[in-house]
Amino acid sequence: MTPTAPDLVRQHRLTVVVHGRPAPQGSKRYAGHRLNAASGRVSAVLVEQSKRVKPWRALVTTATRQAIGDIQALAFPPLDGPLEAEIVFTVLKPATAPKRKRTWPITRHSGDVDKLIRSTFDGIADAAAVVDDSRIIRVTATKAYPGEHPDALDQPGAIIRLYTLTGDPS
Repeated sequence: MTPTAPDLVRQHRLTVVVHGRPAPQGSKRYAGHRLNAASGRVSAVLVEQSKRVKPWRALVTTATRQAIGDIQALAFPPLDGPLEAEIVFTVLKPATAPKRKRTWPITRHSGDVDKLIRSTFDGIADAAAVVDDSRIIRVTATKAYPGEHPDALDQPGAIIRLYTLTGDPS
């Protein structure tokens, strides 16, 4: 749990459970140039390196829309103002890792936590759960293997909790 200032009130607004392999977003590769029809300028084309980003973002968007639908029948207004996010990513445990011993998900295949956050926040924004992901001012993110953290799922995925923040930020 994240420590809060005495006058800062944190209200839980939404919990999203996503099943699927989390994918990092951020690394791009050059794919040539193209002519922009509107401006007439030639610009470089950069594409996402990971083929898993789009499916992960779609899973986050679908799970977020489902969570919104589960909490109320009325329209869920997108969350606005200062927000906090807590995320526990459950990643695949490598076959070479010890089976009966807790280990840390520090291998390259588990993804950089900052890039996992980026793709996840974009999926939440695509679901219109937040006005914009720039509203999220505080983040706690954890990577864990199945069964090795209190909030870890039994399979790859993520648990995302969103909170609104009110009160004096000092």
